[in-house]
Amino acid sequence: MTNPAGREGVLCTGRLYCDIVMDGVSALPAPDSEVYASGVTLAAGGGAYITAAYLAAVGRTSGLAVVLPTASFAATIAAELAASGIDLSACPNPPAGSAPQLTVAIITGGDRAFVTHRAGAAVPETLAAAIATGRYRHLHLGELATLAEAPGVVALARAAGLTVSVDCGWDTAVLARPDLPELLRGVDVFLPNRAEAEALSRHAPIADYAPLVVIKDGPAGAEAICGALSLRRPSCATRVVDTVGAGDAFNAGFLDAWLTDAKLSDCLDAGAGTAAMALARAGGARGLTAPANARPARAGR
Repeated sequence: MTNPAGREGVLCTGRLYCDIVMDGVSALPAPDSEVYASGVTLAAGGGAYITAAYLAAVGRTSGLAVVLPTASFAATIAAELAASGIDLSACPNPPAGSAPQLTVAIITGGDRAFVTHRAGAAVPETLAAAIATGRYRHLHLGELATLAEAPGVVALARAAGLTVSVDCGWDTAVLARPDLPELLRGVDVFLPNRAEAEALSRHAPIADYAPLVVIKDGPAGAEAICGALSLRRPSCATRVVDTVGAGDAFNAGFLDAWLTDAKLSDCLDAGAGTAAMALARAGGARGLTAPANARPARAGR
């Protein structure tokens, strides 16, 4: 892999959510019942943002091309975005009257469940201009649903000389599509978790989805599959505070190493390291700080 025109940055795109994380829940509520959380965290969410934030935290230039939340929720996460070190100049405000985009995450022991409301377009109109700036060598899509909604973004990135990665994200309708190997054509790295990979294997062998498939397997570590070859590496031991965002944090560490042509085992270990960072904190990327030499965040256009 070569670095086109000396570019080092990673541009992340997809949906930006306001996450409401409920932890300390004894069990998920049954119909007509109520349960109580011992803690609640409000944080910026979505795979694109969390991966970009961890990339910035490990010192790699990162940019975000997402539609910002509606006003009340944007105010809730404004300080977090400003402290992230991500370039937010390609993040427009939503159209007037837009519905909020939210995820409620319920943490029960080591398990988690999500209820999400999507609104508006997955990819902002600013994405093409951000790619054309020449600042970035790689495009990362935070969820497969983004690619399903905007399939032209891979060709757009490739035409500009960028490599491309895609996380999966659980979306029953998207995972049921039989054309996903074709949809992912042109993608360099595909990063599902184990449950997502098993669902995708109903349509085609998981190795057929991209030249490099990286399966995140929680405490069991991760597996990289490149054609007929596979490599497994363990997770990092850590005290688990919150599992939200760990997979997206893994993506950041893995991609940061992969973009330096590191050995595949080192890429997996780097991903395990950033996943451990996420597991040890509450609320995805909340509270992360970028190095002092990171580019300042800019938002709202």
